[in-house]
Amino acid sequence: MSTNEQVARFGAVLGELHRLVRRRSTARAGRDPLPEAQVELLLLVRDTPGISGKEVARRLGTAPNTVSTLVRDLTDAGLLARDRDPADRRVVRLRVTEAAHRRMADHQRHRTALLTEALADLDPAARDAILAAAPHLDTLLTTLRGHVRTDPAGRDHRATGNPVAAAPPGAG
Repeated sequence: MSTNEQVARFGAVLGELHRLVRRRSTARAGRDPLPEAQVELLLLVRDTPGISGKEVARRLGTAPNTVSTLVRDLTDAGLLARDRDPADRRVVRLRVTEAAHRRMADHQRHRTALLTEALADLDPAARDAILAAAPHLDTLLTTLRGHVRTDPAGRDHRATGNPVAAAPPGAG
């Protein structure tokens, strides 16, 4: 298999692994999954409390009206809170609610249990190789987050990491 084929296969496996772990973790938690865009926004706000809607749109490479819709839906669901910036009342600052923190922690708990069970079924060498790859995948994630692409209008679109795969702060 050529290097390009290996990279393509890696990307395909990574994508399918992400989708499968997300679906099964959500099913184990006994709840309906949030749309990927909502998860991405929640993780960004969790990691950057007080971020503005405008900054969310820039960081996610999304239109401001899309962010407004996501923020409204997440606020209505009790997962996101909007606060006016005391220095500039026109600016809304975002933060995740306690309910969102609990939901994210619950998802992480189910994801960890699912992966622990699946890894236990592998032969020890394969399990060790997969776990040893985690720091290298973190490096790849950091590299991808730093890559910048511009659209035809010259707007900056930074690649974002996979939000569902991202561990909460302090998780090891």
